[in-house]
Amino acid sequence: MPLKIMPKKKHLSAGRVPLILFLCQMIGALDVPLDPKLLDDLVQPPTITQQSPKDYIVDPRENIVIQCEAKGKPPPSFSWTRNGTHFDIDKDPLVTMKPGSGTLIINIITEGKAETYEGVYQCTARNERGAAVSNNIVVRPSRSPLWTKERLEPITLRNGQSLVLPCRPPIGLPPAIIFWMDNSFQRLPQSERVSQGLNGDLYFSNVLPEDTREDYICYARFNHTQTIQQKQPISLKVISVDELNDTLAANLSDTEFYGAKPNKERPPTFLTPEGNESLKEELRGNVLSLECIAEGLPTPIIYWIKEDGTLPVNRTFYRNFKKTLQITQVTEADSGNYQCIAKNPLGAVHHTIAVTVKAAPYWIAAPQNLVLSPGENGTLICRANGNPKPRIAWLTNGVPIEIAPEDPSRKIDGDTIIFSNVQERLSAVYQCNASNEYGYLLANAFVNVLAEPPRILTSANMLYQVIANRPAFLDCAFFGSPLPAIEWFKGTRGSALHEDIYVLHDNGTLEIPVAQKDSTGTYTCVARNKLGMAKNEVHLEIKDPTRIIKQPEHAVVQRGSKVSFECKVKHDHTLIPTIVWLKDHGELPNEERFSVDKDHLVVTDVSDDDGGTYTCTANTTLDRVSASAVLRVVAPTPTPAPIYDVPNPPFDLELTNQLDKSVQLTWTPGDDNNSPITKFIIEYEDAMHEAGVWHHQAEVSGTQTTAQLKLSPYVNYSFRVMAENSIGRSVPSEASEQYLTKAAEPDQNPTAVEGLGTEPDNLVITWKPLNGFESNGPGLQYKVSWRQKDGDDEWTSVVVANVSKYIVSGTPTFVPYLIKVQALNDVGFAPEPAVVMGHSGEDLPMVAPGNVRVNVVNSTLAEVHWDPVPLKSVRGHLQGYRIYYWKVQSSSKRNRRHIEKKILTFQGSKTHGMLPGLQPYSHYFLNVRVVNGKGEGPASSDRGFHTPEGVPSAPSSLKIVNPTLDSLTLEWDPPSHPNGVLTEYTLKYQPINSTHELGPLVDLKIPANKTRWTLKNLNFSTRYKFYFYAQTSVGSGSQITEEAITTVDEGKMAGILPPDVGAGKAMASRQVDIATQGWFIGLMCAVALLILILLIVCFVRRNKGGKYPVKEKEDAHADPEIQPMKEDDGTFGEYRSFESDAEDHKPLKKGSRTPSDRTVKKEDSDDSLVDYGEGVNGQFNEDGSFIGQYSGKKEKEPAEGNESSEAPSPVNAMNSFV
Repeated sequence: MPLKIMPKKKHLSAGRVPLILFLCQMIGALDVPLDPKLLDDLVQPPTITQQSPKDYIVDPRENIVIQCEAKGKPPPSFSWTRNGTHFDIDKDPLVTMKPGSGTLIINIITEGKAETYEGVYQCTARNERGAAVSNNIVVRPSRSPLWTKERLEPITLRNGQSLVLPCRPPIGLPPAIIFWMDNSFQRLPQSERVSQGLNGDLYFSNVLPEDTREDYICYARFNHTQTIQQKQPISLKVISVDELNDTLAANLSDTEFYGAKPNKERPPTFLTPEGNESLKEELRGNVLSLECIAEGLPTPIIYWIKEDGTLPVNRTFYRNFKKTLQITQVTEADSGNYQCIAKNPLGAVHHTIAVTVKAAPYWIAAPQNLVLSPGENGTLICRANGNPKPRIAWLTNGVPIEIAPEDPSRKIDGDTIIFSNVQERLSAVYQCNASNEYGYLLANAFVNVLAEPPRILTSANMLYQVIANRPAFLDCAFFGSPLPAIEWFKGTRGSALHEDIYVLHDNGTLEIPVAQKDSTGTYTCVARNKLGMAKNEVHLEIKDPTRIIKQPEHAVVQRGSKVSFECKVKHDHTLIPTIVWLKDHGELPNEERFSVDKDHLVVTDVSDDDGGTYTCTANTTLDRVSASAVLRVVAPTPTPAPIYDVPNPPFDLELTNQLDKSVQLTWTPGDDNNSPITKFIIEYEDAMHEAGVWHHQAEVSGTQTTAQLKLSPYVNYSFRVMAENSIGRSVPSEASEQYLTKAAEPDQNPTAVEGLGTEPDNLVITWKPLNGFESNGPGLQYKVSWRQKDGDDEWTSVVVANVSKYIVSGTPTFVPYLIKVQALNDVGFAPEPAVVMGHSGEDLPMVAPGNVRVNVVNSTLAEVHWDPVPLKSVRGHLQGYRIYYWKVQSSSKRNRRHIEKKILTFQGSKTHGMLPGLQPYSHYFLNVRVVNGKGEGPASSDRGFHTPEGVPSAPSSLKIVNPTLDSLTLEWDPPSHPNGVLTEYTLKYQPINSTHELGPLVDLKIPANKTRWTLKNLNFSTRYKFYFYAQTSVGSGSQITEEAITTVDEGKMAGILPPDVGAGKAMASRQVDIATQGWFIGLMCAVALLILILLIVCFVRRNKGGKYPVKEKEDAHADPEIQPMKEDDGTFGEYRSFESDAEDHKPLKKGSRTPSDRTVKKEDSDDSLVDYGEGVNGQFNEDGSFIGQYSGKKEKEPAEGNESSEAPSPVNAMNSFV
């Protein structure tokens, strides 16, 4: 029998294995392999292999079979004892022994009773090497007795009382399983209130009327005999207090009746267990079950705790509505006090269960078989534990060792037998018995003394075939006594295998954890002990793995169509694969619609039943691979347009023809997804220099699947391929294997070589270094060379590494140099580099520009000319000329101060330039400097010039103050930039009527020394627009505009509108005005109607001779000039422009101004004043006067025509209401 055990591993060594017994197979205990080569001449003591359980309960209706099987060489004979005495089976015709076995068969079916053969049996298996004994087998027939006849009285209880229905099943073997049912064999419902205890009784914490029934039946099921016994039904009636009083009325006095309260609530008390404390004992390894059932009203809830610890998390379970606590696999650590607590709203009750865990004997170290060679030593160890501690007793060949024949080679030391210098005739079977009051353990272990030279049991010249990169196991099953030492060799002249890649198992097997192609060869196993040597050769072949390179793809097809699954397999050429197709892990339907060729499964006329998982399995003698795809069948639909998509990525990349500077890449295209592949794009990764970065390598036609790629030296290449069609480009394929090319000298030099000085006495040479890919080898460096261009000096050179800059010091200022930078590495130099020209560092220019001339073009523009400086004096690259200019003072002498200098730079060698943006009527100075890369040279002499007069800016401000009935006063500030001498001011103004039309334009000249002017003889309550600007001898400046309204009553109604700077067209603004809006017109109409109604009411009351407060107020504030405005208390204060609302609706242009004081004076009226403007709803105050806001509109430059669209004045608007 070949060796298959895999004990702990050890690496090969040349040392000898200690001379201990090696057994080639482990079956419970160490054993001699029953190989056909050994059976003829190798002896072995008996070993019990099978026996009946210690507590053997038999079915009295069937024959009794007591098992006892054993093996040994020679085959053992069997005998039995019954109740401690020899059991002579020949004298009992009903008892037979199974041939070749010790199993007893007792025939009680035809005659005899099982009770006759009840007793304790033990089997002994014996041969010339010893005797093994079985356990004591206690045989007992199962029993399922009937319930004793009993008369059960009906039970009547008051609602809420507790109750226990006893079961008390007959004692059977094994114990019965108890459950409660009714006459219909339906289990009775159980809950926290009603439940079955561990003893089978049915507990009611409190009864309810629905518990009334006549068929409470306890059943006992005896599984061994498959019988069920039934107790007599129990009748229960639950009555209320009223029903109980009616029953007792005929026999009891009134004072004996129950109270009106139907259910008297009570705290919990325990139905089981009784008292406050109890004891529980359980054996180790069993299930500990603790039970607490309580009665009370309302129904109590049960809780469990362990007083001196916590309950084990993974072994604790609650049963029977938490009334039972179970702990599985109980150990001695589970001993302690457990407390159950029953609670309801009226109180709680506790019960403590003291748990003690005992233990039947259990093994710590059972004795193991020993095979020794003559003269060797050994031990048998028998260690067991239990609670209480078990007693150890030794037997030899079934006889207590104390009365067994003397053996000088053995010594007993408690639980250990020590053997020394054993002899072949001392072979025997030893029994160890560990027992305490809860049970016993019995173990057989033989001592077999053998002297055998090595034997190799593995067949000679076996061929092992293994898939590459998988472990290989070369068997060398052996036997010998003493234990042989095993060595392995590879090849005919090889030495013992000592490398770390080999592992030797104790059973002699040689393991190669990862077999490679070079593992192929012949291996020799050699076994040696002091009695001889044996060897055997085996052969190992490594095969390529089988792979599915084209897997079947999921498919969704229409009913009645055809589907094809492709499964392309790549395998070792010496192995022949078998392709098997499965459907849903079973065979394909045996129909003609399913056809299989080399790589495809085709299903025609697809039906709904064809849907499922199709699996392609490729089997060889060494490996097996599979791939699956799901077919989903759908109903036919109109033929859709084909789905076009980018191609699937290529796969199965392979590198061949690997040369120093080229390699051939082969791949398999992916699916083109209904659009032909037009080209393949190949990219590479340099894992040595730029891991994770992919670069473009080449492109080939979509019909090619190979490409010859040119490679660079010293690059660790990986390649990937992408396919492209008219839709787009696929995702990249998986990367190919890596390929490292050999190093070579660089084939290019650094680029971007420059020579620029940073100081007057240095030359800084810089270049763009080569990257790792361009280095072509290790040790990349740069040879930097330089010399003056116009001299006869030799080249000066240095070699540097890991830099891209070199500084040459001590050079003359701004001298041209010839520069070159050459790459080199450990292999050699790059080609001769190109020569570039650079310059040493610059210094500041030495000479200022001369002959500076200024030509004033106009009041804001001047042209400057200068002579260039000599180029040698620049001492660097000429970048241009820079003009500094500044204004010193104005020609009017009014403001004499220095201002910040301004700079203009003119690039290159220009010798003139324009100065724009000058201030008219100003005095300027300027100078010119030359500029190079280092900075500016000295300045030329300052040159002054004057700018002529220009037109002034707009006046700084314009305000209208002191408006009266027919006059307006204007105040202004002169222009901030007069740009010359002011000659006069021009004021133009024109009225604006209620239809926004502009009136005639009045032109007025004002002397230049004035800052205030009063206009008289104006129309009252009229809006005017003003245009105001200053003049010099050159012309007019920008204008400022303003609007204002003369008052109705002097000092009370002047509206000043925001200013507007700049000249516009001569027409009023056409912006949307509030007075033209529909909602405003409607509002005014509503106000007019309301005023009319008030007038009517006032008229009626006046005709009746009455007076009212509004009339009194009118009388108190009478003013003949505003009588048309009167209506209740309709007096208006001064009107002003409204600027706060201008954020959303600005009625005037930007340049308009408002009165500087922005105050409203109280004169003749104490009424509150409000502004009236666009976007604010009109409203009435408490005494009925109208409140609103008025404002003007933005408008453009005045015009002589009537194109104004201004809103009407507030006075006119109010007059229209009266």
